[in-house]
This record gives sequence, structure tokens and C-alpha cells, in this order.
Amino acid sequence: MFALSDHLLHLEGEALPREMDAQAVRCLLAGGLACRAPVTGAVYGTLLNDRASLDALGEAMHAPPYGAPPEAPILYVKPRNTLAGHRAQIEVPAEAPGIEVGVSLGIVLGRTATRVSEAHALEYVAGYTTVADLSLPHASVYRPAVRFRARDRFCVIGPALVAKRHVATPDRLELTARVTGQRDFTANTASFVRGASRLIADVTDFMTLSPGDILTLGAPHGVPIAHAGEQAIVAVGGFAALHLSFVDTAQSREALR
Repeated sequence: MFALSDHLLHLEGEALPREMDAQAVRCLLAGGLACRAPVTGAVYGTLLNDRASLDALGEAMHAPPYGAPPEAPILYVKPRNTLAGHRAQIEVPAEAPGIEVGVSLGIVLGRTATRVSEAHALEYVAGYTTVADLSLPHASVYRPAVRFRARDRFCVIGPALVAKRHVATPDRLELTARVTGQRDFTANTASFVRGASRLIADVTDFMTLSPGDILTLGAPHGVPIAHAGEQAIVAVGGFAALHLSFVDTAQSREALR
């Protein structure tokens, strides 16, 4: 079981995460401290859960290779190499046109969940967090490609996990992404096909989720694209904002010397 009573923050350089209240979290982050991803479980992303994403595909959803709109959640795994925390530096591949900054609500499981009903799904949730689900721009969305979504540090989580008791309505949270020099991107979890409860129920119908796992609600359509030299601030609801920066390959390798 993974229990969470308030906010969980894992500061860079510390062996274990700390549990504290929201004010303490904001005070620490105001000092410019970096954090590690505050989770160790598996992270599952969800595709095509935003109505605008389905609308954008239009009739293409009825043509090969799709054939029809998805009837079950389309999931992909964000493996351990992708995990990063607050103030992470993300390397932009030289051949890439940029990196899509997907902002998503992360649902943190507190109990083992198998074939959970929608009515009882939130009883299995420990809390929530912000996930910057990064990917290289690409056309194929129905079969997620590892090379686009599973690069190092392509899943930035945090800064903190927020206990469920602080989030009354996970299906009515504002999603924001602010990239240097671009207009703020905003969306809302109310626009998603499957809300938190429905998504947990549908996913656990065919697979088990374990304590500490994160299931993302999915990124909305039209998220911004960041380039080397830019910064992004990503936030969900009133959670503490997640900061990340983007560097080119040469800068990243120089920093490691």
C-alpha cells in the first residue's frame, strides 16, 4: 500500500522524499531547489483521451490503420530512463524539430487495483501529480513509438505528489503549459473522454495497477513545442508548478564533463 496524507517532495541530493504541507513545498521550491521524480512505480501514459485529439483526426480514424475510434484506452509505458523531476534539463536531439510539452494529470495509485468498478475507482487513489509527458513530434499516434516517447528524461514528474484529500474534483482541473516566447497553452481535464474514475476502471479491466504506479489522464491536443534554449512551466490545477529547460546535444554533453 502507498499512503499519502499531504504532499510528498523528493529534493535532489536527498536519499528519501519528505512529506510536508503545501506551504512548505512552495517555500522550498521558491529557493530554486531541484527535485527528483517523487515516484518509483511504473508510469503509464494514455493517448487519444482528449476529445479535441479525436476531432482533429476526423475521418482518418475510420481509415487504415485505425479502422474506428478506440473502444479501450490506448496506453504506453514511460520507462525508468524517462523519469526526471522539477528543474530537469531536457536534451533536444539535433535532428528533431522540437519537443512536444504534453501537460497531464498523473493519477497515483495507493492500492493494488484489478477489475475496479468506476464507482469505487477513486478509493484506490493515493493522490495526484503533474506530469510533463514529452515526445518528439510525429504523425503515428495509434501505435506509440518508443523512439519518440521513451528518450531519456522524457517524463518529468512533480514537483510533489498531492494527497487525494486536497483534490475534490480531478475531472475539473486546469492544465497549463508556458513555453518561452509562446502564448500560454491551457486546457481542462473536463474535456477528456475518460475521467479519472472511468480510466482506472477501464485500464484495470485488463491489467493490474500497483501501489505507487502512475496512470496519466493523457495530454490535450495542441500542446506547445519547445526548442533548445527555451524553458517551460507546466502546472495542473493549484499544484506547485513544474519547471523544465531544454538544451541542445552539445550543451548537454559539455555539462556532463
